Amino acid sequence: MRAFISVDLEGLPYIVSREHLFVKGALYNEARRIATEIVKVTAEALHRNGFDEVVVADSHGPMVNVIQGEMPEYVELVRGFPRPLSMVAFAKGSDAALFIGYHTKAGTSYATFDHTYSGASIDRLEINGVEVSEFLLNAYLLGSWGVPVILVGGDRRLIEEDVKRFAPWVEGVAFKESPSRYAAKSPSMVRLRGELQEGIARAVERLKNGEAKPLKTEEPVNVRVRFLRSDMADTAELLPFIKRLDGKTVEFEAETVEEAYRVFELLTLAAAGVNAIVTR
Repeated sequence: MRAFISVDLEGLPYIVSREHLFVKGALYNEARRIATEIVKVTAEALHRNGFDEVVVADSHGPMVNVIQGEMPEYVELVRGFPRPLSMVAFAKGSDAALFIGYHTKAGTSYATFDHTYSGASIDRLEINGVEVSEFLLNAYLLGSWGVPVILVGGDRRLIEEDVKRFAPWVEGVAFKESPSRYAAKSPSMVRLRGELQEGIARAVERLKNGEAKPLKTEEPVNVRVRFLRSDMADTAELLPFIKRLDGKTVEFEAETVEEAYRVFELLTLAAAGVNAIVTR
């Protein structure tokens, strides 16, 4: 069997400072070690529970955070940015997926580093009228491929709100509890290691029993994006199929979730380009 792991940084334990998140940050190497340890524990637990292949998509920032030399021989590591389908590249064809280090959507209170896909450009993202987090966006794409998400490890607010609401069969492991955007309480790594191993065992059992299922949304897909600034919406509107709703909000239709994901990825890259031009 083949498992897919998408790993972000902001929802990992002990990650609370912006210095954790950037390659030149003073705490970036600490964040890399934390991410690598959590991914290794996850991969080893999946291997013990019957998965002979594990694909890990390094999915934060430049997407070169996980230390490759620490990965077991049965792990394939997806690295580099930008790349098509971003956080879920190479997930298609997997038997199950796990999201590790995931955070809440933009605007969530009492959550570390709340944002949706790009904290520098996106204020709100809606899929078929539902405001989505990165968990929900990525789970919808995997669901359209028939791949179920079986476990999410990350911010407690994400698990209690989005995961339990939209995918109650998904096993949740809370890595942190956040009183504010830049602070969190996390258990010891020893305890987290045990909770993650136990959670994976339960999640795999649900998968084998047929309880885990792909999370789907209707197709064709309506997508609404609210940017942080109007110049980003100006740029998005250059595409002929983009409809401008107000100063910062655009809307478009896509035939499939994958098509919607690709267009949204393009819009965020275009917004980053605009930001680079006006702030240089």
